[in-house]
Amino acid sequence: MRFIGNKEPIVNEIKDLLKEEGLLNKKLKLFDAFCGTGAVADSLKDSFDLVINDLLSWCVIYTRGRITAETCEFKKLGFDPFEFLNSSKQSKKGVFYKTYSPGGSKRMYFSSENASRIDYFRDSIEKWKQGHLINEDEHSYLLASLIESISFVSNTAGVYGAFLKHWDPRSKKPITFQRVVSKNTKHLKLKSYNDKIEKIIGEVDCDVLYLDPPYTQNQYGTQYHLLETLVLNDNPSVSSITGSRPTTPMRSDWSKMYKAHILFDQIIGKTKAKYIIFSYSTDGFMSKSFIEASLKRYGKDGTYKCKKISYNKYTNFKSRGKREHFEYLFFIERKDASEIHYESPLNYIGSKAQIIQEIKKYLPKNIGTFFDIFGGGFNVGINSNANKIIYNDINHFVKDLVESFRIHDTYQYLLYVKKIIKKYGLKMEDATSYLKARNHYNSLPFEKRDPRFLYTIILYGFNQQIRFNGNHDFNNPVGMRWFNDKVLEKKMSFARVIKEKNISFSSFEYSHFLDKIKKDSFVYMDPPYRLTTGSYNDGKRGFNGWGLTDEINLFTFADSLNKKSIPFMISYIVEHNGKTNTEFKNWVKLNNYRLVNIDKKNGNQRDEVLIMNYD
Repeated sequence: MRFIGNKEPIVNEIKDLLKEEGLLNKKLKLFDAFCGTGAVADSLKDSFDLVINDLLSWCVIYTRGRITAETCEFKKLGFDPFEFLNSSKQSKKGVFYKTYSPGGSKRMYFSSENASRIDYFRDSIEKWKQGHLINEDEHSYLLASLIESISFVSNTAGVYGAFLKHWDPRSKKPITFQRVVSKNTKHLKLKSYNDKIEKIIGEVDCDVLYLDPPYTQNQYGTQYHLLETLVLNDNPSVSSITGSRPTTPMRSDWSKMYKAHILFDQIIGKTKAKYIIFSYSTDGFMSKSFIEASLKRYGKDGTYKCKKISYNKYTNFKSRGKREHFEYLFFIERKDASEIHYESPLNYIGSKAQIIQEIKKYLPKNIGTFFDIFGGGFNVGINSNANKIIYNDINHFVKDLVESFRIHDTYQYLLYVKKIIKKYGLKMEDATSYLKARNHYNSLPFEKRDPRFLYTIILYGFNQQIRFNGNHDFNNPVGMRWFNDKVLEKKMSFARVIKEKNISFSSFEYSHFLDKIKKDSFVYMDPPYRLTTGSYNDGKRGFNGWGLTDEINLFTFADSLNKKSIPFMISYIVEHNGKTNTEFKNWVKLNNYRLVNIDKKNGNQRDEVLIMNYD
């Protein structure tokens, strides 16, 4: 049968990739999360234990029927059901006759004769099951064969979203009950689900995850509603000229722009699989650069692969003649959970995004409450596994920005950003549109300045930096960046994790927390650096500056924590451009605190150190 996005043409490419990675025939379990018509699962059934899933019931049944075909012997039934049904001349005026043929409606999916035979086939299969004459595998095999059989006599263009207005010659041929095509070998272990992948991904144990989600706005539930009715055999209420069953339960968010991005990050982030293979099309919502950024976040260094495969896709009269179709085949070996880190979508000066793995190596285990009291872009706190995380930053604009990623639904947030971009015509290096948006933001009273609006402007500003003047007006000039795929990926993953963790937000002076920090806590401090000058520490942006007095106060605060046996870590720069912070070095030495130099890697050029009061 024809199936949108069918993977039969690239099955060998998928098998070759698995072979290259040494994953075939290793007693591993593969999860085919969007099994469709089972092309991939059936081809691998003798190499892997399989878990299959699809939102559509008919897809799960069809795939199971193909996989188990070689083990279906119909011993209890006592005869060959294919010979029996084809030799019988019986028919029945059931759901298909009354709903999908001229016999009982104006719909022309099938001729009246074929529709009544389909009803007879379906009724016979159900009676055999109810009489315990066939098992679940045999039931699935027969239903898969029935689905295959009706595809040869349907009066459609290949899918079942609608019927043709005139009878296709093939639809006038009498239906025969045919065996579904499957690989001529027996399967290993098999387990099946019938649910939205985002609901079950965290519970499915597997070694290899294969993903082949919908690519475009085509809703499979709409295009194949008739097959769902055939399998469920539930005689649903139908509406409209197409006779479709209610499709809301079958609607997938993978067929929506941005929702597909959100779900992709969620699945890759939550799977238990060690290896991930992902099929996607050049026609899809997600770009290659977005997918690559996502997979590299979760994949081990050096394991990312991408193959570009050209093949002829399913076409109809609307799609013929369009550009050549390519399929991407991606692969990663997934990092251990402890190696995965998330990056703030804010380009905050002094960001620890490049050195977070170094910092994580020195964090204590089993932290009760993690205090990130100079929170900034929140690159460190977001990567803590503490039971509770306190984010604090004296700059309430920054605090509100970070908190906005938690408060607002990510999909609605992205729609808001796109609306602002469209409203002001924001473009890279376009000062006119940028200043128009920035001026409007600054004209608003503080209480009406939406952090989502500010975030959108930041995306088109110079280096996407956060700068305010003495009146707390945003004053960063226009820049050469924009809302690109890498920023989108950071936004997706960061927003998901910040919603999942137990985080509270505040905007106080850091000293406010001294009496609130308890023994099971850990305090991380990333204050402004006295040897450097940023838009947050020069004392000219409407917020507090940072000088020697401020630094001495920080020493006192840290010493107070140490006296209370509360572990802390300070990120700092002791040497910069030939200058040395002597006061800081002397303080560390006097108190016998531990000082660790951070390796320069991943583009980080600063001489950063970590100071800790624990081993």
